[in-house]
Amino acid sequence: MNVIVPGKDLSPSVNLNSVVESIINTQRANGDIPWCDGKKTDPWDLVESAMGLGIGGRIKEARAAFAWLADNQLEDGSWYSAYLDGIPDDRTHESNMAAYIAAGQYHHYLLTSDKEYLESMWPCVTKAIDFALSLQAQTGEIHWAKSPEGTVDPMALMTGTSSIFFSTKCALAIAEILGEKKEAWQTSLKLMKESLVKRPHSYNISKSRFSMDWFYPILSGALTGIEAQKRIDRYWKKFVVEGQGVRCVSDQPWVTIAETAEFVLTLSAMGNDKLARIIFGWIQDRRYDDGSYWCGFTFPDMVVWPEDKLSWTNGVVLMAADALYDLTPAGRLFSHSYWERSTAINR
Repeated sequence: MNVIVPGKDLSPSVNLNSVVESIINTQRANGDIPWCDGKKTDPWDLVESAMGLGIGGRIKEARAAFAWLADNQLEDGSWYSAYLDGIPDDRTHESNMAAYIAAGQYHHYLLTSDKEYLESMWPCVTKAIDFALSLQAQTGEIHWAKSPEGTVDPMALMTGTSSIFFSTKCALAIAEILGEKKEAWQTSLKLMKESLVKRPHSYNISKSRFSMDWFYPILSGALTGIEAQKRIDRYWKKFVVEGQGVRCVSDQPWVTIAETAEFVLTLSAMGNDKLARIIFGWIQDRRYDDGSYWCGFTFPDMVVWPEDKLSWTNGVVLMAADALYDLTPAGRLFSHSYWERSTAINR
């Protein structure tokens, strides 16, 4: 498939090949995918880019990215927070960056149904999830990171725990496929959900200015149904710029394509594809001549900023398109109804 053909409410269409090629052009020969030429690599965004490659049918390149991660995994199961040309640039060990490999691997399995490959990556996933969950507080939230010296950073963020919650769901789904029992992961998952839904005060650093803090508990599936809709409605005007997209930060006139695409994924996960398609349509002319997407833009002056062509921004646009238009079997990855039927997490 060369072109994602949208419904009549989305024009122009997303050119799949152009967006995928923008990621391929950033990828290094060793599989590494930095943000863009000359910028850092971080493990979370590399996974996002690899997921985009998979949606575009570039399985070999996606697996090269995952291989780069596996080769660079640290003994404790984590990765450094940032690399520059393959050299560690920030030696912090972040919990959400470690866990996201599980989301990438489950997504890849949904694309390929390749159990043998999934099994080959299982040790990497297991170590990564074990590291992230080792930073869980008794009240359920996950501490942000360990310092290079091994000291646990007591900061806990709703966005980070939401991401780890989703990654742990994916890890449990993988475990079920492979016939592995991970009861401790099940317990951790329940604690994370309780903290996100019932104890939001447990998150000791407020990031409520950031739109991810608004919708990530919903995107992850921790918050669903009526409560999810209430949260959407409560902060809609704070973050959504009608006809433009989603602000990254509530008090700045800056719409970002990645946050907008992730919000589209969130609405689709809730089952509101109609509204998701409308918002996805808002960003379809926010592209460079090669078909790749801007990082973001200011309003009302409409200045593209920054001008970098970011690999992970294009990756998440592909994920949003997949969720809306069923391009691949992985399009249901974030669907709340999909996970409600999952025997892997509902025990």
